[in-house]
Amino acid sequence: QVQLVESGGGSVQAGGSLTLSCVLSGVTADIVGWFRRAPGKEREGVAAILPHSGYTFYANSTLGRFRISLDTAKNTVFLQMNSLKVEDTAMYYCAADTMVRGVWYDGGTYGVWGQGTQVSVSS
Repeated sequence: QVQLVESGGGSVQAGGSLTLSCVLSGVTADIVGWFRRAPGKEREGVAAILPHSGYTFYANSTLGRFRISLDTAKNTVFLQMNSLKVEDTAMYYCAADTMVRGVWYDGGTYGVWGQGTQVSVSS
């Protein structure tokens, strides 16, 4: 059974940090991405990683503050988020696919999604 399970969301003050985890089961992914959706806004690609090469991608809004990484032994992808801003408040989703079918920031590139974890940043 293919499944992605996110955890690590929560509430934090601006300037704080959180680390999200995404455990992959039943899938050997060629690409894993993190997306977010804030109320009233479009879904946004946050970061992605190609597990076989380790190559990473970041949105301009998160570059330098967020870091995506992979623990192959635990089949887990992490999103370390530092210097959080109020505008980072959103539901965060992990997504994966067994092939790279398109650009990393397009949700259509991914065939499997997690249920999401909420991140709330207060001023």
